[in-house]
Amino acid sequence: MPTVHLTIKGKVQGVFYRATAKEVAEEIGVTGWVRNTEEGYVEIEATGTVGQLRKLIEWCRIGPKRAVVKDIIIDNKSEEPFNAFEIRR
Repeated sequence: MPTVHLTIKGKVQGVFYRATAKEVAEEIGVTGWVRNTEEGYVEIEATGTVGQLRKLIEWCRIGPKRAVVKDIIIDNKSEEPFNAFEIRR
């Protein structure tokens, strides 16, 4: 299955982006992780079907209610299996 690395820019920290991303990822059925960066972004690495990843990316463009997403950088990666979707610190 494909794996993507997403860098989400904008007002994405302090708005429950990571917690909500975890809920959405689990609903969609993708595995991987989400974390904040020192630059103020959110990073996500996720593995799933093309359809699952498309749904996750669509959600990431909007994010939770208080987020203001300005840009998403999407990088395709070699497949990386994960056991679950987790929040990393």
